[in-house]
Parts: sequence; C-alpha cells; structure tokens
Amino acid sequence: MNGWIILDKPIGLGSTQAVAAVKRNLREAGFGKVKVGHGGTLDPLATGVLPIAIGEATKLCGRMLDASKVYDFTIKFGDETAGLDAEGEVVATSDIRPTMAQIEAVLPIFTGVIEQIPPAYSAIKIDGKRAYDRARAGEVIEIAARQVTIYALSVSEPAGEAAMEEVTLSAHVSKGTYIRSLARDISHALGTVGHVTMLRRTKAGPFTLDRAISLDKLNEIGKGAPAKDIILPLEAGLVDIPALDLSPDAAKAIQQGRVLTGVATKDGLYWARDAEMRALALVEQIGGELRTVRGFNL
Repeated sequence: MNGWIILDKPIGLGSTQAVAAVKRNLREAGFGKVKVGHGGTLDPLATGVLPIAIGEATKLCGRMLDASKVYDFTIKFGDETAGLDAEGEVVATSDIRPTMAQIEAVLPIFTGVIEQIPPAYSAIKIDGKRAYDRARAGEVIEIAARQVTIYALSVSEPAGEAAMEEVTLSAHVSKGTYIRSLARDISHALGTVGHVTMLRRTKAGPFTLDRAISLDKLNEIGKGAPAKDIILPLEAGLVDIPALDLSPDAAKAIQQGRVLTGVATKDGLYWARDAEMRALALVEQIGGELRTVRGFNL
C-alpha cells in the first residue's frame, strides 16, 4: 500500500482530520496499519487539493511541503478580521471600495519576491508556542516578516468598472506564503481593508483538482470500493522531475545506498527507476556523482 490519495478537502475539515479519515478507511478496508501523512497543511476554512501520502510515498511529504501551490481566493472589502478570514472579530473597517482598474494596478506590486507578515492566527511557533494559541489567549504578538515568492497573481473573475465589494484572485505561490496576509496587504495597498471569504487550493506540487476525490468518495473505500480506483501510484508525486533509467547493476548500487560515478546525465534531481519502471529512489547528480536522497522499498 504505497501511493497518494488526493483529497478535495471540504470546508471545516483540518489536515490532521483528513489524514485520520484516510487511516480509518484503509483500516476498515482491511489494509491494517498503514503509514499516512499529508503534503501541506490546508486551513479548515479552505477547500481543495490536499495530497495525502501512503506508505513509502510519505518519504516525499517533505518535498511536497516545499512545492509551490496555486490558490483561488476572494477578498471582501470593508472589514478586516482578527484572523483575516470569515471567522474572528472585526478589528478595522473602511468605506473605501476599489475599482477593478485599481485592483489590477496594484497586483504587480505583489508579484515576485515580497515580504509579508504571517497572520497572528497561524501555526508559527513563537518561543515554543503556536501563534494562534497566544492570539486566542489575548496576547499581543509580533511576528517577523518573511520573504516569499508570488510567481503569478491575477484576477480570476473580471468585473466592471464600478466600485467593488469583493474580488476573486488566483495566485501561484512559494511555500510559506499566507494567502490571508496577501489579501490583507492588497487591501491596504488599495487604501482599504479586507478579509478572505473563500480560499481554494487548485494545485499542490504536481497534483491538481482533476485528480482529487471528495470525502464521500474516500469513505467508499471503507465500505468496500476498490482502493486501486482511488490511490495514485507513488510515481505520481514525481512527475515534475525527470526519471533516470538505470542498468541492473546501477539499480542495485542505488538500492544499497552507494554513490555512483560515470552516469551520463546533467546535475540535478531525478527519480531513479529500474528496467521494470519501478521507482527505486529520489537521487541527485552533483559534480559527476549520483547520490541517493531518499530510497523507496517498493
């Protein structure tokens, strides 16, 4: 039991709860105790692509956490909340409503490498304690700004020229980006305030919504539906990097964790496979030496 379940996470479900749901369904389907992990936290109020790794695929969770993500999100102007989303008390208000032209004019400011301050209600640890725990306890906390990269940012639902109550944007972002902070900062740049009312992840690493299943579909596994119709192979999490075909001797060496020299390929990250097209390891070629990053026991 090795591979991926790509869940279209519903609103209200936490990432840890989603992992528990996968474990429960696999157990009810008779697969026993299986190692399960997720490839990137998704807020309970957010929906969309949540990659869940099973078995040997959990060795790729760290790589998935580092992958870029794509989100659609709606900013409602006029109120800023403590959590920068639809929950929490209103902490600032404004009567100013931007036009589409004004919105489109500020988006380039937030494209590329930018600095942003994460929300007070976030999982960042401050002195060993989660920021959201401190915020809920009434503490006034200061979180340092961090650099993130916004690869692309655009209006996904264009509207007219009148002042707008809300706007829906699409953003392709690096790891560590907080969409709620991005919405706050865009609102401030427009001379107003706002908060996120809809957040949907449409892509995480190589996984998109077209491979995602609903929670109801997941629950069918526990009721006897064939797991093979739902679980993607481990290699599905590697399609964004090139495969490296190895000879039987080289494949054996990689499985043993030995360093290979003389492999005719450019420096970079690859996934090594044998003659049977079986994934052996995540490998990296540096200066003529091929080393194992993570090995798979398939």
